Amino acid sequence: MSTLILQKSKQQAGSGQIRRSLAEVLAPLDHMARNSPNLICASECNYETPDHSYSLPSYIFIGPQGGEKLFRIGLFGGLHGDEPESILGLIRFIRWLEKNPELAQGYCLFLYPVCNPTGYEDATRHGRRGADLNREFWKTSSEPEVRWLEEQLQKHAFHGLIALHSDCDGAGMYGYASGQTLNQALLEPALDAAEAVIPRDRSPVIDGFPARNGILKKGFEGILRAPPRQRPRPFEIILETPQAAPQYAQETALALALQTILLEYWKFMAYAINL
Repeated sequence: MSTLILQKSKQQAGSGQIRRSLAEVLAPLDHMARNSPNLICASECNYETPDHSYSLPSYIFIGPQGGEKLFRIGLFGGLHGDEPESILGLIRFIRWLEKNPELAQGYCLFLYPVCNPTGYEDATRHGRRGADLNREFWKTSSEPEVRWLEEQLQKHAFHGLIALHSDCDGAGMYGYASGQTLNQALLEPALDAAEAVIPRDRSPVIDGFPARNGILKKGFEGILRAPPRQRPRPFEIILETPQAAPQYAQETALALALQTILLEYWKFMAYAINL
């Protein structure tokens, strides 16, 4: 268990009051973990603010055995505190898996549903110290959440990373697939599946970057990524829903996309093994 200290912030939450409950949003996962043969509570990061103690929890979902080894996939929600849909979409996906664990056959899923606890409580994009956590990775950040997540990324050396977001300006579903060809090969069918509930954003420019059919190949510096020196490189995908869409539709679209990525990656690895 990791314990980190958060120094006093120059920027306190706007009203100084907690607007959302971490315990409440995590209650479905905690309830499942108490009764599930597949889902368990894992390590957590504990840290202090001047007025409160915080915990950044994680969970592990272990699917049925599907081969000689389990593929380790990291799933991350709530990096921006004003995007609760990313958290709820991940929780909906785990509910699906709980009812149909065979969908996760051959996988060990590491779940980080609320990566920015103070931002979630305050309903702000940034953490309570004013930093955008998703611009701080691998920059020797002093943010305790970022430092702990970096430790997790190094410790587990994931085969794949999937970060969930909800764009307040988004016109449809889209995603980032920078780097490897595999990223785009996984993202394309995921967006196809999500279109059952939310259409793609087919704008030529999304979030300030060139896009084609809802896929961006370039993104911002400092986003959550695998350790720079990790080899082989894991697949890395970012999924974005349009925040203006109904919440249920966003949750369902993310769950459909996640299910599809697991299926496609399993097929890819099975094919690679048989080459």
